[in-house]
Amino acid sequence: MPLQATSGAASYDAFGGGVPVVPNYIEDVFSCFVYTGTSAARDIVNGIDLAGKGGLAWIKCRTVAESNSLFTTNLGANKTLLTDATDAQDTVGTDVFQSFNSDGFRVGSHGRTNESPRTYASWTFRKQPKFFDVVTYTGNGSARTIAHNLGSAPGCIIVKATNATESWYVYHRSSGNSNALNLNNTNAEFFGSGYWNGTNPTSTVFSVGTDLGVNGSGVTYVAYLFAHNAGGFGLTGTDNVISCGSFTTDGSGTVPNVNLGYEPQWLLWKNTQSADNWQMLDNMRGFAQTLNAYLQPNNSSAEQTANSYLIKPSATGFYSDSGTLSSSQTYIYIAIRRGPMKVPTVGTSVFSPNTATGSALVTTNFPVDASISSETGASTGATWGSRLQGTKQYLLSYNTGAEASFGGNGWGFSNNTGLNQALYGGSTPSVFWNFQRAPGYMDEVCYTGDGGYVSRSHNLAAVPEMMIVKARSTTSNWSVYHSALGFENYVRLNTTAASAGTGDFWYQTPTTTQFSVGGYTEINDTGVNYLAYLFATAPGVSKVTSFTGNGSSQTINCGFTAGSRFVMIKRTDSTGDWYVWDSARGIVSGNDPHLSLNSTAAEVTTDDTIDTDSTGFIVNQVSATNSNVNGASYIVLAIA
Repeated sequence: MPLQATSGAASYDAFGGGVPVVPNYIEDVFSCFVYTGTSAARDIVNGIDLAGKGGLAWIKCRTVAESNSLFTTNLGANKTLLTDATDAQDTVGTDVFQSFNSDGFRVGSHGRTNESPRTYASWTFRKQPKFFDVVTYTGNGSARTIAHNLGSAPGCIIVKATNATESWYVYHRSSGNSNALNLNNTNAEFFGSGYWNGTNPTSTVFSVGTDLGVNGSGVTYVAYLFAHNAGGFGLTGTDNVISCGSFTTDGSGTVPNVNLGYEPQWLLWKNTQSADNWQMLDNMRGFAQTLNAYLQPNNSSAEQTANSYLIKPSATGFYSDSGTLSSSQTYIYIAIRRGPMKVPTVGTSVFSPNTATGSALVTTNFPVDASISSETGASTGATWGSRLQGTKQYLLSYNTGAEASFGGNGWGFSNNTGLNQALYGGSTPSVFWNFQRAPGYMDEVCYTGDGGYVSRSHNLAAVPEMMIVKARSTTSNWSVYHSALGFENYVRLNTTAASAGTGDFWYQTPTTTQFSVGGYTEINDTGVNYLAYLFATAPGVSKVTSFTGNGSSQTINCGFTAGSRFVMIKRTDSTGDWYVWDSARGIVSGNDPHLSLNSTAAEVTTDDTIDTDSTGFIVNQVSATNSNVNGASYIVLAIA
């Protein structure tokens, strides 16, 4: 009998002639894509194959009141349904929506989908077993079952009559088979045997009763089916990417972490006990620690941004500690896993060094999750910001200050292909080091300290080899873990100091799922909010390493094929700056500009500390940086 790959990278192969395993990833079946209208027909390229696989494109204008518009391959590109209305499907022209494509969809110039200068959000769901399916059927007025291809029991089903004026009816596993909700209004859940016939859906069928909203004789319907914790994704085919569940707030309107087993990128939720809006969040618009950007399927309102009515993502789910949700109420939700799930194979897909002057649009090949910026010709130092923190939030790596907020536009993280920078204005040249989180390469975790020796979950899917931790809500040093130093030791990003140790600072060595922190104020003080950046060696993409100086020149082989585009070096046995070089400003055979993350000094352009090498880089001993002193110890983060 031929051997069959069951786990790890080997799951791509069919040993001995077996059937090959084809992994599925969330980034291939779902997309949050934001864009600015152009008033001219255009393709929205999000990498989702709607033309070949089928599915749903959901579009909503963010800046003005416009209906939520759903375009479904089963119904055709010229048909739309509005989630905030009871209307039958409408026939639209090519000015609204034109086609379903193999890599997204095409819109026209209409105000509902693409008018300049409005901004839009789109959510694309591709049909895929154990994730999402769309079914159309004609009602017969008698209780019956409807076949589907979800391959698992649906956790949520949304049904709409397409040729009649009817509300949208929602089945949710947490509400049960005798209750329903309406997507188009604020109603609490209500009892009715005529909707789901008192029968739970299965992996092959769902049931409808006799109500006109779901099964009127001669009425045509569309049903959107969402899976629940069905696995089917990742290299082993066991990873969950969508969950349909519920949570109940306490008497103060807070809810502890809702454990999904992953960090969500999209969340739809609704109070089932009281009249309340449906709320929809995603991490492209603002699903962060300090603000939420809400859109509501049951009305046409423009996007609302709030920094108090917060649901916050965590490494394993989401929670609310703001106390502003309704107290002692039950909410249902649909949550979708954050991507990407694929391990990157080229550095340009997850890292981009860019230079710009003043306020500028920085273009990358990916949505930017975190960015470090510094003015190169002025004494301002490095500013750190991330999508997870929130658009206006920043930290400064040259001091101990708590997280602060920009008074203006802040970081432009609401962008699929770069970063809209609006930090400095004026004409000062700046450099931006832009990162996307990805398995095996980089992750980011926000957590609240408890004063103990504990392990925290992460989604790096690899053992972190370097971790940078900073308190957000209070002043403290930046603490850095590096595998070459071990869990007993640390270095400070905001100082030049050599490494130091306590014996248990990081408590224990990190694993592929958790990192540990000791009971120290810098990394785990009770009630303090923290941010952790985690890095690992991704072959051909990044390298976390160390070396011993030889006093002259030596090649640091990172396993790259076209050299390094980012190099960070810190001496750990004695004092030394956190030096950074990048290809945007120049890594060449002569002098290379460098900045220090621990300093406000302008960039230095008059020494030749590093040179190019296809496998990584060459480090030279020069007195200006002392980055290769004979016998000295250094740690490195390099990115191809």
